[in-house]
Amino acid sequence: MKLKNNIRFLVVALLLITVSCKAQSKSSKKLKQQEHPSLILTKKGVQDIRAQLGTVPLFDATLAKVKEEVDLEISAGIEVPIPKDFSGGYTHERHKRNFLMLQKAGVLYQILNDEKYALYVKEMLFAYEKMYPTLPVHPQERSYARGKLFWQCLNDSNWLVYVSQAYDCVYDYLSEAERKKLETNLFRPFADYISLENPQFFNRVHNHSTWGNVAVGMIALVMNDDKLLERALYGLKTDNIKPGQKDNDGGLIRKEGQKVGFLANLDEPFSPDGYYTEGPYYQRYAMYPFLVFAEALQNVKPEMKILEYKNGVLLKSINTLLNLTDADGEFFPLNDAQKGMSYHSRELISSVDIGYYFGGNQTELLSIAKEQGEVLLDDTGLAVAIGLRDGLETPFIKKSVEYTDGPNGDQGGVGIIRADGSDKEISLVMKYSAQGLSHGHYDKLSFSYYEGGNEVIQDYGMARFVNIQQKGGGNYLKENTTWAKQTIAHNTIVQNETSHFGGDFEIGNINHSEKYLFDVSNPNVQVVSAKESNAYPGTELHRTMAVIKDENFENPYLLDIVKIKASSENQYDLPYYYLGQFMSASFDYKVPTNLKPLGTKNGYQHLWEEGEGKSNNENAALSWFNNERFYTLTSVVGENDELIFARTGAKDPDFNLRRDPAFIIRKQHSKDAYFVSVLESHGHYDPVAEIATNAFSAVKKIAILYSDENYVAVSVENVNGSTSLFMFSLNDALKNKEHQIKIEDKAYNWIGAYNYININ
Repeated sequence: MKLKNNIRFLVVALLLITVSCKAQSKSSKKLKQQEHPSLILTKKGVQDIRAQLGTVPLFDATLAKVKEEVDLEISAGIEVPIPKDFSGGYTHERHKRNFLMLQKAGVLYQILNDEKYALYVKEMLFAYEKMYPTLPVHPQERSYARGKLFWQCLNDSNWLVYVSQAYDCVYDYLSEAERKKLETNLFRPFADYISLENPQFFNRVHNHSTWGNVAVGMIALVMNDDKLLERALYGLKTDNIKPGQKDNDGGLIRKEGQKVGFLANLDEPFSPDGYYTEGPYYQRYAMYPFLVFAEALQNVKPEMKILEYKNGVLLKSINTLLNLTDADGEFFPLNDAQKGMSYHSRELISSVDIGYYFGGNQTELLSIAKEQGEVLLDDTGLAVAIGLRDGLETPFIKKSVEYTDGPNGDQGGVGIIRADGSDKEISLVMKYSAQGLSHGHYDKLSFSYYEGGNEVIQDYGMARFVNIQQKGGGNYLKENTTWAKQTIAHNTIVQNETSHFGGDFEIGNINHSEKYLFDVSNPNVQVVSAKESNAYPGTELHRTMAVIKDENFENPYLLDIVKIKASSENQYDLPYYYLGQFMSASFDYKVPTNLKPLGTKNGYQHLWEEGEGKSNNENAALSWFNNERFYTLTSVVGENDELIFARTGAKDPDFNLRRDPAFIIRKQHSKDAYFVSVLESHGHYDPVAEIATNAFSAVKKIAILYSDENYVAVSVENVNGSTSLFMFSLNDALKNKEHQIKIEDKAYNWIGAYNYININ
């Protein structure tokens, strides 16, 4: 009996041990899955950072700066006001500052191991936990998806992306009961509100939804919630969005049957080259959620191989975005864009650091990081700071490059041509892309032109004063629709005073321009050319632009050729939005006593007509002065062409628009037509010595010497007597194709799409 009892005892004991081991194994597995921090900072990363403190100057300086900033916030006390303002207003900016400080305080807690930062995060999180369940929808009603803390779900998503990182950093500092309370009353309802309760915001392909998807995904990773993570990655399985529903800016929210979620936002807006269809300004804005979520997924779920998704497009997009900047690092203002935004923004600091750490330690990124002057306080920032400390940086050289648009790279693109000038780099940006979603402009075949960081021929950008409350609450102004998006606001062809696609987003969104040629193989003659056949039914536009280095000119000059083929007669306008002070014109013109708008709609109502002239010869030249440089635009014109001086600002009672000048060449009652111009940068003015040098144009005459269905040839005669000839094949751009034309009984032969020669 005693033996039987002993055997029973041993069996029970073994069973208990087995169950206990399995439970411990399961518990260990769960703990391993929920190790914190693990999103941006990692356990090992924190150890490495602590070991390097005091030895890595840029990291140490950034840490000191952030510590000082957060310490000031802690001393000021916690404030979570009831939301009421648009962007730029006090409550908006307070909640925005709160989420930034929460993220920074969480990082400081991990790196410095000082509980005051964890306590600050904890107390603020519970202030939000107490307030959030009581909040109605935000009182400002302008957004198509109103938030609770902010006037739109977009900003609520910003909050959750940053606060998720703070929660990750203090996760183990909090008790299980405290975490449960936060997740039950704050984080899950917050994630549900911006997704389940706002599918029109969450279930679309747009930078707004990227923020929403990432917000839900980041908090899902902290809470180890796979179902919530699936919602972030793939979107909502069902929603109540009506096909054709639009957002505040008139943009289509989603197509019927369109894929949604984070992965769809990687698939659709990015081309294989890493170009983001909304343009560099919004690519910059979206890069933070794209990359921090990718970093978090790489750390928590490396099996997803998210940084390899779509052939590594996210890492590729970092270099693309850096190349979409001028000499000062400011983004080219394609589509909706506020000028002055640059790679010094916090989004690009994170992009450069993450790109360096996960992208194979590209040493040229270190030179950008050095300019930025700060790093992320995480594993990636430490790697960058060590690289700079060890002197590993190499120059980031921007080159002439073309970026395709569209998910498969077959929806046109953007061509950037760069050439060394006598003083500063000359840069041409030609846009022949897709619409760019709801932030796109009606500006097919438009261009802008730079000398160094100075605009010579500008793109207006967007009509918005971001986060400046006095101007429409910091939101888009009505002039963004009535002016900035309209075709006449850009340097491209306008037919019959009507915008491309009639200004209809849905039509524009299914069309794109077609690349014809991008050839920068010869540094002395770099050419970009594209066609547009859908902007105006029955009309084909073909624009060819060449940046040409010629020893007879001080700087490379721009040759601009626009060929129009139409099925009926039309009026064509080609504006050039130059910046600077008018100097002189080679033609007679009259200035009206009273100003009147140039037109009544499609943006024309916002242009004052300041003067009009005609040329009595075959050319018209306009010269202006800006940033101590002289510029001259010389154009081929006919005797009936109207030459219009205009300025933005008409029909603008709130002074929302800048007062910028424009020069417009107008052709009336024309069917097929050419616009041909040469733009030069020349000379210098010293305001101290009061001496002007080389202040006059080097162009004596330009002419179309030959044109037919297949070819065009343009001559440029210099004041010193030299003449060059640019010949171009309009319908065959193959590299090995042989071409021949005759001009005045002289045959010209060449191979490839173009030929440039000096003819005397």
